[in-house]
Amino acid sequence: MKMIFSTALFFLFNCSLLSAVNIVALQYQDIEVTHHFNDKSKKVIIQRHIDPKCLDLAISHDTVFQGNYANKNVPNECKKTFITTLGAILPLEMEHIKTVSELEVLHHIKKSQKEPNKYILIDSRKSEWYENSTIPTAINLPYTNIQYDEDFEEEYNYLLKVLNIKKLLTNKLDFSNAKIAVMFCNGLWCAQSKRAIKELLNMGYPKEKLLWYRGGLQDWKIVGFTTIRGDLK
Repeated sequence: MKMIFSTALFFLFNCSLLSAVNIVALQYQDIEVTHHFNDKSKKVIIQRHIDPKCLDLAISHDTVFQGNYANKNVPNECKKTFITTLGAILPLEMEHIKTVSELEVLHHIKKSQKEPNKYILIDSRKSEWYENSTIPTAINLPYTNIQYDEDFEEEYNYLLKVLNIKKLLTNKLDFSNAKIAVMFCNGLWCAQSKRAIKELLNMGYPKEKLLWYRGGLQDWKIVGFTTIRGDLK
């Protein structure tokens, strides 16, 4: 009897652990986050925007792979149109950095809300892209601002502050408290996040503290997650 009771407790305990880190379930939840706009903070709900009509849509060869990748009879609410010919496709692995998907990004965002000094989401695109559209909670650190430039020392110091990199008196950098950062840009054809990661690695940033969201903003929008206009500090 004791053995059965202990086994049951062990099962329940492990199930609770699994449910606590079930990132697959995050796509079905409304996740409230805080995004910082200049000196103000605003609550944003990250959710998948799926029209009810699309839930009953039969997925078949005839439905999906027709013309503009959707049959003409598919409701407009269930379709998106986007450019597919931009740039060269980037490989899945880069500099031995772990590549993540939308689910891991959602999980990372949730962790960053609880521990903002440990986790961060980085939009590494140029500022005009960020201002047009970005993922909620993302901080803009353009790949062009990562390398030290005496003419842009303010931007460089901002980067060090945001990532928790300490500048020592010897001008060396201390990465012991550096944040775990997810880097992204426009899509799997966009090299801006790749260049940002390489610049950070050249600085000495620990590889284990960098993650790459290769799909970027395009994949984020394709699956219907919330985006906002970025507001520069």
